[in-house]
Amino acid sequence: MTDFPHTPPKQSWTFSNDVNAEIRRAAATGIYDIRGGGSKRHLPHFDDLLFLGASISRYPLEGYREKCATDVWLGTRFAKKPIHLDIPVTIAGMSFGALSGPAKEALGRGASEAGTSTTTGDGGMTEEERGHSKTLVYQYLPSRYGMNPDDLRRADAIEVVVGQGAKPGGGGMLLGQKISDRVAMMRNLPKGIDQRSACRHPDWTGPDDLEIKILEIREITEWEKPIYVKIGGARPYYDTALAVKAGADVVVLDGMQGGTAATQDVFIENVGMPILACIPQAVKALQDLGMHRKVQLIVSGGIRTGADVAKAMALGADAVAIGTAALVALGDNDPALEAEYQKLGTTAGAYDDWHEGKDPAGITTQDPDLFKRFDPILGGRRLKNYLKVMTLEAQTIARACGKNHLHNLEPEDLCALTIESAAMAGVPLAGTSWIPGRNGGF
Repeated sequence: MTDFPHTPPKQSWTFSNDVNAEIRRAAATGIYDIRGGGSKRHLPHFDDLLFLGASISRYPLEGYREKCATDVWLGTRFAKKPIHLDIPVTIAGMSFGALSGPAKEALGRGASEAGTSTTTGDGGMTEEERGHSKTLVYQYLPSRYGMNPDDLRRADAIEVVVGQGAKPGGGGMLLGQKISDRVAMMRNLPKGIDQRSACRHPDWTGPDDLEIKILEIREITEWEKPIYVKIGGARPYYDTALAVKAGADVVVLDGMQGGTAATQDVFIENVGMPILACIPQAVKALQDLGMHRKVQLIVSGGIRTGADVAKAMALGADAVAIGTAALVALGDNDPALEAEYQKLGTTAGAYDDWHEGKDPAGITTQDPDLFKRFDPILGGRRLKNYLKVMTLEAQTIARACGKNHLHNLEPEDLCALTIESAAMAGVPLAGTSWIPGRNGGF
């Protein structure tokens, strides 16, 4: 009898090792997976865009002699005291509770030294952050945890959070192991009990109510503070238009690569849109209303480099916000801590169990033994350096495109490497004049 060779084993693409591992985990535990961070799936992103530098048809700027400005004004529509930042890279909202007190202090220090703003996040304002932040944005969230009218007045701007890129339509979580005495006091919660933030504001049901709420906040702050409205990337054209109608000075748009302290993995990976697909729709809404550059647009969700900053601004953003990248700059997921990450069953670069409060870097924890490891002065210095490099990178690209201000970058300076990114960003496929989907609108 002839022995025929066996067919080589072939792994199912549908039932991959990762999928099978998650099925087994769910079967063993009976609970969905909770984690921090943003989407880990491969998505069209800024890496799929390239700049068209100047040559004969365009005139570049000399880097050492010709200036390229980077400053930005935020809140010029209605606020008596709009914000003026030296650079267009801001720090996104990350709560005390999700982050340690020293980490919040470091964010304030680094942002201030770089000439930009930082943001409170859920759970209220800490004295460390206010004391070390030249420009602090106070988030007003559905949970109302830590909300204090006096802190609204102490802030430099107020950000009304309607949605978040990692979980548009959902609320966050802060598990009991991170509800310390101080966190419990600030949020008026019992110590050690899991907390789930609300997914919508309790005192409004639509854009008309949002307009009333914005007017209330303006009266509390005597019309001094810029009012931001933050939306998750789901229906950016309509949500941006409605935020403008409600009276926002600034729209903050967060794509699905944006991080979160903790929520369901199924939510992070399956709800929302990449920021690349969101920016052009939000810009179009502002243009259709005649409000582009009058109402400023801040975008976030996977911003990592000065090139990302420049590309977002070329698509029409006024500024960007970073969260995960800022934590990495502080020291999160550092390979120097690999041995400790291994003890937690993970590895540097993949650690996302921020909700467990065991972060060996001392950043996403409320454990005093861990957060005492983190030096907020050194962390602030590292963040300042990172922001400086991002700004220099963006300036380098802008000069190469012949622009004397980052805001002068435009879609005409870009091309796309893939059909998907060309369609999403609304720029031509490289080597062609073809923008997919533009023969019949979005």
